[in-house]
Amino acid sequence: MQMALLARLSLASSEGRESSLEERHAGSDEQTSEQSTKEAFQASHFDSDSQVRLGRSSVNDNLPNTRQLDEECDINDGMIRVPGDRTNYSSDASGEVADRGLSISSAPQRENVILPRLGHVCMEGPFVQRQTSDKGFPRIISSLSMDARDDFSAIENQVRELINDLGSDSIEGQRSATSEIRLLAKHNMENRIAIANCGAINLLVGLLHSPDAKIQENAVTALLNLSLSDINKIAIVNADAIDPLIHVLETGNPEAKENSAATLFSLSIIEENRVRIGRSGAVKPLVDLLGNGSPRGKKDAVTALFNLSILHENKGRIVQADALKHLVELMDPAAGMVDKAVAVLANLATIPEGRTAIGQARGIPALVEVVELGSAKAKENATAALLQLCTNSSRFCNIVLQEDAVPPLVALSQSGTPRAREKAQVLLSYFRSQRHGNSGRR
Repeated sequence: MQMALLARLSLASSEGRESSLEERHAGSDEQTSEQSTKEAFQASHFDSDSQVRLGRSSVNDNLPNTRQLDEECDINDGMIRVPGDRTNYSSDASGEVADRGLSISSAPQRENVILPRLGHVCMEGPFVQRQTSDKGFPRIISSLSMDARDDFSAIENQVRELINDLGSDSIEGQRSATSEIRLLAKHNMENRIAIANCGAINLLVGLLHSPDAKIQENAVTALLNLSLSDINKIAIVNADAIDPLIHVLETGNPEAKENSAATLFSLSIIEENRVRIGRSGAVKPLVDLLGNGSPRGKKDAVTALFNLSILHENKGRIVQADALKHLVELMDPAAGMVDKAVAVLANLATIPEGRTAIGQARGIPALVEVVELGSAKAKENATAALLQLCTNSSRFCNIVLQEDAVPPLVALSQSGTPRAREKAQVLLSYFRSQRHGNSGRR
């Protein structure tokens, strides 16, 4: 029985945009556009209203606009790399991180694709139809124009030939096939749909345990690129990919680890997956990558941990994995990850063990410095974390005052963003009330 799901595919324009993303370095190999694909996706979702609206993410959420990312993102090694100042976090009164700049309803679209709710029909032009396969994950049926359908069929025929090699006993055959599928998955949404249609996802998941490092790297990168389709996210999780992705995170080469972390981030855009990923033991290897990975690996790890920290039960896991000391280290401006690190830290400051760990890691001086010198969003989140620390511990409150936090908070209360002003004013009022209370007791 078919389940109707129609999605609009603007393939020509998306290919044009993606090709511009992939050509930053002349003569670059397949890694160039894969890196572009990865952080284009990370930028959009890391900047979305993560704590509130992203928490309700589903397969129909609007997707990011790669044209906008062309203008704003650094492209390196084939994936879009997002400058630190593109992270737009703020915090609500509870200290939880949210982005006040973007909502799901107003978020730009990636590749001009809008994936509607299951069973909902909308849009005009070329369509794709979804139905459930006998393997338990979505299958996409093309309803394109004749020429586009021919192209789609040609891609599927090519993928079917590659799948034969994926399942072979030949290391060279598997290496070549995973490399070609990795390349096909980077190009456009139609290719990603065709690859999933042919049943490649299960085979790629199986190859995450390959003893051959290149096959493992190709397989995880192909899955990362495929996960840019929200329907493929469902297929990847239904193929029991989380544990194999954790295996890559623990055993892979540096690029494989990076892309495994990025894939876990991608899958965690869907709220239900955050529970599954957290309970599968992904937090500890992500924290290990945060502390010991390459600069790129650390960025991939912090984005994944941010999404996981949205879920309350994951906060304790992140603290217990000793993430706070690494997050405080990444608040050094030289690391280029201040906004991301402060956003995760602000979420962790909402639980008692998180606040204790922040104090033990000497995070308070770093937070005060961010209030004084950080970006607008980082100042909001740092102030939110300080508010949590001070209102829950007189000892931490004294440390904040000893760090001379009042002058930058006064400046922020007058010239920051509306939410930053609000939080700074609340914190300053708390300081005054504490001082008056102490005076009354003398």
